[in-house]
Amino acid sequence: MQENALNTVTPGLKNPAQDNQRIFRAILLTMSRPGTVTVLGNWAEPPTALYPATAAVCLTLADMDTPLWIGKNGPQDVQTYLRFHCGSPMVRKQEKASFAVILDGTDLPDLTLFNQGDLEYPDRSATVIIQVKTIEVGRGVKLTGPGIKNEMQIEVGGLHPDFWQDFRQNNQNFPLGLDVILATPTEIVSLPRTVQVEV
Repeated sequence: MQENALNTVTPGLKNPAQDNQRIFRAILLTMSRPGTVTVLGNWAEPPTALYPATAAVCLTLADMDTPLWIGKNGPQDVQTYLRFHCGSPMVRKQEKASFAVILDGTDLPDLTLFNQGDLEYPDRSATVIIQVKTIEVGRGVKLTGPGIKNEMQIEVGGLHPDFWQDFRQNNQNFPLGLDVILATPTEIVSLPRTVQVEV
């Protein structure tokens, strides 16, 4: 990493030890209660293309043992920021990634190319973080499954309409499949592979 690039890296979490614990608990909560909107707060100061909530998730979960994919043409400042703060190696092939960040939810790659896990180690599949504009609860697609009492509805702005059909297929591949986190600038919603979707 070039020195001049390091000189322009924006700050990560203000209190890493405390913030990491708090964010980790918030992520666990959203994974155990799919469809629940959780506010992470605007703690990190990432490059413009990377939402603060997305950065917070990456800074908490990613490390030198978790290859990270942000697209073949991911902005250089985003790559530098995540390499510096997370230590994660950047990969160009989707199937090599443990975590993936999709900066624009309206421009999705082929999600089936990410690691789906295998029957012996289904937990080794990728977690995909998709940046969206808005998340509203109480209307939109219907979510059911473990962790959801009866059903939930969410409407997501800034997400390609094909995503929900793709995610339905993802659920049908259980125990294989991706876990997805939708992120606005300050909020996240988790969609584990166990979630069933009705459009």
